[in-house]
Amino acid sequence: MARAELFMERVESALRQDIEQPDWGSSIAFLYRKRVSGQGYLVPVRQVGAMRLDDLKEIEVQKEKIARNTAQFVEGRTANNVLLTGARGTGKSSLVRACLNTFCHQGLRLIEVDKEDLVDLPDIVDIIAQRPEKFLIFCDDLSFDQGEPGYKALKSVLDGSVSETSANVLIYATSNRRHLLPEYMAENLSYTHTESGEVHPGEVVEEKISLSERFGLWVSFYPFTQDEYLQIVAQWLSALGVPELQVARCRAEALVWALERGSRSGRVAWQFAKDYAGRHGASNAEGA
Repeated sequence: MARAELFMERVESALRQDIEQPDWGSSIAFLYRKRVSGQGYLVPVRQVGAMRLDDLKEIEVQKEKIARNTAQFVEGRTANNVLLTGARGTGKSSLVRACLNTFCHQGLRLIEVDKEDLVDLPDIVDIIAQRPEKFLIFCDDLSFDQGEPGYKALKSVLDGSVSETSANVLIYATSNRRHLLPEYMAENLSYTHTESGEVHPGEVVEEKISLSERFGLWVSFYPFTQDEYLQIVAQWLSALGVPELQVARCRAEALVWALERGSRSGRVAWQFAKDYAGRHGASNAEGA
């Protein structure tokens, strides 16, 4: 009997089980994780980064689009799934976190899902479908290699599944790739041209474009100019308590910092501000 019970325990652990409901009041953000047995569960984020929309500079157009779409969503109006693409360190992930903090008091919640776990998206949607809150399923730094299982799961949830996605769920994803899959020069050979000059992409290209097209709203981010970078540096230094006169004096140092890293991104600006403020005695603060 003992051996039989042990066998049954192993069989039960191998069988697919429903995701357990977490304590939804414990946080505004949750992480989807898996145990060794493959059972998925939601972990509340105890300390959510206190990013605000006003903290993000030089991306006003992108901010307006994302904030408007999110406001429509939490107010029960129609809204789109969002794909944020473009240069690294320009505020894509920070903008999503800032929207969460802005609209959490209106019932907005966020569930972050790793690319490897996207195959469980239908199960995650099922457990939150009847909840009164509005949920953003957030996929950060999303890209796929050919044949990955999460690709089809995401594609199905976005659009094209037999069952309609719940009205209280949107998917927000960030990526450095517009089409989310690697593209190769040889694939251009599959394009066809009619006598009138009209271009038709081949099946391989169509497949790669089809996933990103299922996001109703595309928001693009671009590398910052030198002046934009310095403006972001000044904003973060001020937020960290550095006096205005001192902020004006550190422009050359901020530019050298960016040159050493080969990037004038918002992330690099925040890293410089932390280093400079720390060296000059400013207190610690939450940031990007």
